[in-house]
Amino acid sequence: MATFLYRLGRSAFRRRHLVALIWVALLALAGVGAASAPVATSSSFSIPGTEAQKAFDLLEERFPSAGADGATARVVFKAPDGQKMTDPAHKATVGKAVGELRSGSDQVANVTDPYTVQAVSRDGGTAYVQVSYKVNGMELTDATREALKETGAEARESGLTVEIGGDALQTVPETGAGEIIGVIVAGIVLVITFGSLVAAGLPLLTAIIGVGIGVSTITALASVLDLGSTTSTLAMMIGLAVGIDYALFIVSRYRAELAEGREREEAAGRAVGTAGSAVVFAGLTVVIALVGLAVVNIPMLTKMGFAAAGTVLIAVLIALTLIPALLGYAGKRVVGRKARKAAEAAEAAGGGAVEAKPNMGTRWARFVLRRPVAVLLVGVIGLGAIAVPAASLEMGLPDDGAQPTSTTQRRAYDLLSDGFGPGSNGPLMVVVDGDKAAADRTVTDIKGLDGVAAVTPPAPNKAGDTSIITVVPKDRPSSVETENLVHSIRDTTGDDVLVTGATAMNIDFSQKMNDALLPYLALVVGLAFLLLMVVFRSVLVPLKAALGFLLSVVAALGAVVAVFQWGWLGSLFGVEQTGPIMSMMPIFMVGVVFGLAMDYEVFLVTRMREAYVHGERPGEAIVTGFRHGARVVTAAAVIMIAVFAGFIGSSEQMVKMIGFGLAVAVFFDAFVVRMAIVPAVLALLGRRAWWLPRWLDRALPNVDVEGEGLRKELAADAPEGGERELVRA
Repeated sequence: MATFLYRLGRSAFRRRHLVALIWVALLALAGVGAASAPVATSSSFSIPGTEAQKAFDLLEERFPSAGADGATARVVFKAPDGQKMTDPAHKATVGKAVGELRSGSDQVANVTDPYTVQAVSRDGGTAYVQVSYKVNGMELTDATREALKETGAEARESGLTVEIGGDALQTVPETGAGEIIGVIVAGIVLVITFGSLVAAGLPLLTAIIGVGIGVSTITALASVLDLGSTTSTLAMMIGLAVGIDYALFIVSRYRAELAEGREREEAAGRAVGTAGSAVVFAGLTVVIALVGLAVVNIPMLTKMGFAAAGTVLIAVLIALTLIPALLGYAGKRVVGRKARKAAEAAEAAGGGAVEAKPNMGTRWARFVLRRPVAVLLVGVIGLGAIAVPAASLEMGLPDDGAQPTSTTQRRAYDLLSDGFGPGSNGPLMVVVDGDKAAADRTVTDIKGLDGVAAVTPPAPNKAGDTSIITVVPKDRPSSVETENLVHSIRDTTGDDVLVTGATAMNIDFSQKMNDALLPYLALVVGLAFLLLMVVFRSVLVPLKAALGFLLSVVAALGAVVAVFQWGWLGSLFGVEQTGPIMSMMPIFMVGVVFGLAMDYEVFLVTRMREAYVHGERPGEAIVTGFRHGARVVTAAAVIMIAVFAGFIGSSEQMVKMIGFGLAVAVFFDAFVVRMAIVPAVLALLGRRAWWLPRWLDRALPNVDVEGEGLRKELAADAPEGGERELVRA
């Protein structure tokens, strides 16, 4: 592989005009496709095989006009102190608001009158109007949302408090600020790392081009493939992360080759042949992690994973072709001014390459080699202590109670909790597939269960063979007590009774994610283990990589639980209300962080493996790997932490949680696992780290990631006299 990539890098360097033109044309083509594609509706959300989904399918068949899986909203009215919502003036005001809601949009399916459905609190101080829509929240038009927001303007003028809750007002969280902050920090870190604006600009430019092609292609195909807007958000996040990383690895190796006195074209070829091999395998591990999301068997997640994997493949291709092409345009400006002066001084003195001084990576590696046991114990015990809260992990989906108190959704949530009890924010929909007698029996059974605040009479369809019963829990939607109530209803009633609604759907979704976690881990880690065995020609190095990754992810989950579930330092991160951890968080962290962790592992350890294969002792190889790779891996990790940390400032609890979890996980994995635990373990193992049974060595394909075959070929072709000198142009 190294030989093929070496030739590819040299070819791209020589034919830089053609390569650059092809990528610009692809970007333009994708952009035109995205601009001319029809506007995509939201991706349909379904959870095959769950009871909540079966109930929705049954309602679709028996109650086609009910819009059972459509968006809902609750307009909550509260009377001033000393007054009641049953006062004639207030009743008239609410009645007018009901009329405005019914006529405000053709997407409205039903609007209830609080005075006819007993939606007035016992003390008479609070009332709410329930609005049901024909489509889900992401398919509501802006005009429909505006009509909902304007509801109650006249009521507010009369002195009533009016707040609006429900998923009808939910939109895709704005994440642009997070990416902007990440790009700015990335630019600063790259300039510090390379000491050259040109070298710093290349990874940013190519990452943006790759993300532009990937996201534009997703947008162009969104309508055809039923891709949701969150698909492009994930692709943008992952594409930006790996795009910068891969370009950073290639450019760094290119500069190292120049520093050893090679011509620019030769340096580009060797950079792609060596670091490019690491990029290919690092990219494959990310693709495995993303495509593996199909194991969960939720169509939306599967599409998100495949789309993001496509963006990663684009990032790999750009690193292998566009980067060497742009290096051809960059000339000597890719090397910082100080490095250029040092090279010129060395050349004037008659030397070819510049003698490298020990850098921070070298000094740290030597420190670890002197105290491997102490470093290993501190790293493992420290991460283990942080991971302890993960044992108390409770998964679910945050409700409006997790919104900031400044939002109308949160204020509506609080008003409903005060007036009707917390369970009124997440009523359960019980669907009875049977006649009136079956529905009446179901009502009697449910009333006898713990945790039930109220049960409405059955509402049959026209045929009388299906009924809907609304059950109001005593506790809030995201509580463990409400989850237990859902399970109790399902256990008590027969197979012809199905529990659904937003709360039940969230519970089923969480259970599905929980059940899929271990199979997903086994698939992703297992395939990556095999891949890393091929890369490193070792059994213990991939095993150490996998175990280190699991330690960092569990520690990150522990930190998430401590902050978002227990409330430790919650005010520092803007946590409004503690509650369950988002159910897709563990799998999401495994997928994203695994890919990035393997990036750092492959780039850092392949350089060690390369040095070892070329004759260095195990300890020397560790120092060599850190001398060339530590600075680059540190820069890549800081960039990723900045990108993810930019999302912590979001007002959305889920986005905040994702940003915090990913930033902490990358920090733990890059700086504790890869920079401390990995060299400590390799130092303790010595030559045993690179052991591979002979039969397995013969069975595994030799992909020559470390470039040994390339080195022999180049040595055979090189004229007697050694290396070429550094070209100054």
